[in-house]
Amino acid sequence: MIISDKNKWDLRYLHADHVQYPVAEVLSENAYLLPQSGNALDLACGIGANAIFLASHGLTTVAWDSSNIAIKKLKDFASGKKLPLTPEVLQIKPANLKPTSYDVIVVSKFLDRDLCANITNSLKPGGLVFYQTFTQEKTTLQGPSNPDFLLAKNELLNLFNSLNVIYYRENGKLGSISQGIRNQALFIGQRS
Repeated sequence: MIISDKNKWDLRYLHADHVQYPVAEVLSENAYLLPQSGNALDLACGIGANAIFLASHGLTTVAWDSSNIAIKKLKDFASGKKLPLTPEVLQIKPANLKPTSYDVIVVSKFLDRDLCANITNSLKPGGLVFYQTFTQEKTTLQGPSNPDFLLAKNELLNLFNSLNVIYYRENGKLGSISQGIRNQALFIGQRS
């Protein structure tokens, strides 16, 4: 039986809670870079740990995901906490990303290269993108096996080459592979 992507993610989030899905390191370790107010987007938010984090830091946050189950759980959580957070079920396409709409965009453990130019254009001047996702160079089996969803070395830098680089990290197999963030690239870029 073939399971659609949407159903696959609904199944993954069916018994999940927010504790199982921590905030992306690129965001939590660099939260001091966030503006005190503004509009934020958590793109492909899953169960919404990043969206909750952004809203808890005073940003009016929109969270998009294709999973009805993840979005329902996020809505229930956000309404109980009275957070400035609007979760939406959405199949993410370039047309969804309107120009100069966001002060912050977060993308974690998701890769659609066709969206990168639109992500950049959706940032307001001075806006920040926090991006963290899986790489081809792996030290464990963590992350997807399909190469379409894995970054080549330094690929995030190329995908967002029109942004000013604020932070970049891609440890690969350098040094002691039992330490540090492995299998992922972390990027923060700012629109001029």
